[in-house]
Amino acid sequence: MNFLSIFVLIPVLMIIALFIARNRKQVLGIMVTGSTLLVIMAVYLTVSYITDRAAGATGPMLYTASMMWYEPLNIHYSVGVDGISVAMLCLSAIIVFTGTFTSWKIEPLTKEFFLWFCLLSIGVFGFFIATDLFTMFMFYEVALIPMFLLIGIWGSGRKEYSAMKLTLMLMGASAFLLVGILGIYFSSGATTMNILELVKIHIPVQQQYLFFVLTFFGFGVLGALFPFHTWSPDGHASAPTAVSMLHAGVLMKLGGYGAFRVSIYLMPEAAHDISWIFLIMTGIGVVYGAFSAIHQTDLKYINAYSSVSHCNLVLFAILMLNQTAMTGAVLQMLSHGLMTALFFALIGMIYGRTHTRLITEMGGLMKVMPFLGVSFVIGGLASLGLPGLSGFVAEMTIFFGAFEHPDMFHRVLTIASTMSIVITAVYILRMVGKFLYGPMQDKHHAALTDAVWYEKIAVVTLIAFIIAIGSLPLGLSDMIRSSLTDVIAQLVR
Repeated sequence: MNFLSIFVLIPVLMIIALFIARNRKQVLGIMVTGSTLLVIMAVYLTVSYITDRAAGATGPMLYTASMMWYEPLNIHYSVGVDGISVAMLCLSAIIVFTGTFTSWKIEPLTKEFFLWFCLLSIGVFGFFIATDLFTMFMFYEVALIPMFLLIGIWGSGRKEYSAMKLTLMLMGASAFLLVGILGIYFSSGATTMNILELVKIHIPVQQQYLFFVLTFFGFGVLGALFPFHTWSPDGHASAPTAVSMLHAGVLMKLGGYGAFRVSIYLMPEAAHDISWIFLIMTGIGVVYGAFSAIHQTDLKYINAYSSVSHCNLVLFAILMLNQTAMTGAVLQMLSHGLMTALFFALIGMIYGRTHTRLITEMGGLMKVMPFLGVSFVIGGLASLGLPGLSGFVAEMTIFFGAFEHPDMFHRVLTIASTMSIVITAVYILRMVGKFLYGPMQDKHHAALTDAVWYEKIAVVTLIAFIIAIGSLPLGLSDMIRSSLTDVIAQLVR
């Protein structure tokens, strides 16, 4: 068995073990053990990948393997990774690990919650290692299906409405995606759905236009593409903490990753000719998401609209179609995944103590829970792009890449998008000043406690990676940049 499949196998074994578990202690033990193994595997994969590349491995993807799955349509279980896939697998492992600790006290139906959580992680990990179009689509669906139950059962607020809205919009988008994938396969005359083989076959340009729109839209909706983003804030607001972390931190990255891997890589001519349509949509989305966050008073909605802005920035960078901006897009996926997971984790911890998410009902919490307060400030500074943190590295790389285009259209969109940095600073500083440093609104909050040990594990882990990426970005950036060589070659041929 190819060792990449271990990333899927571990959650499968966790599900089997959870079925056998008889009590809460055993359930938590299984989750901690499994999530720790995933992190270890991610570290091992990263070291192996860098070592093999340094030793001279030159293929577009490493550790490839393929096994026939469904012969009539030439569907294979094909796997492989490049630097981008490795980075996303590391992000997924970190979020699953920290999500386990933030769900330490989840009630009711603890076992059932973690069963669906593990199924969600199977879809995420499988998507990032898959190189077969249909296999990618299958794992994409596996990642979506558990969201309905996780939000509908363990969520809060208008959870049934939010779960239904999320499911219907994403399933609708996946229908477009399926048509696009099948169209690519049948129109190309290929005998495989493997991306590494399809890229060698030239799809007629007129057909590229149609399939580019279908696939980019299908993936883009999952990446909160404006104006089809409305499922995201409601879904985030109603989801339990760990699900919000995995949803915003990893699941939405499937959209950006898929758009890059399928739409841009396989249909470069269409990307050049009609990407301007989606550039306008994403440019608007970057600014719209930031402005919308200003008007929110619910902590989860603030972070949700912030995610809309940052995820549209990812798509915006991908559509710039140059190496610098695309490198920034991947860095932004990593940075946003970590900092939004940190935000949702902290919001869940604060909500568990104050029983409110409205900043108008909180104040003076920095004195009461300094650990959570300082952690929130660090996450906020990363979000607004403070140098030394991951947000600065990602956003500056994107904007430098975007400014490589000399034409007025790209320059205007780029300048407009940079406004989001200022707007982000406004809502972050307003939020922090209001509920952390403002006057205490509820006298009962003075008796609240700070984070406990399992919460600190999750928070410290996320902050450590945010600082590491921001302070030492070159190794990660080089790994990503080298993996873009083949994509850029497709775009300039």
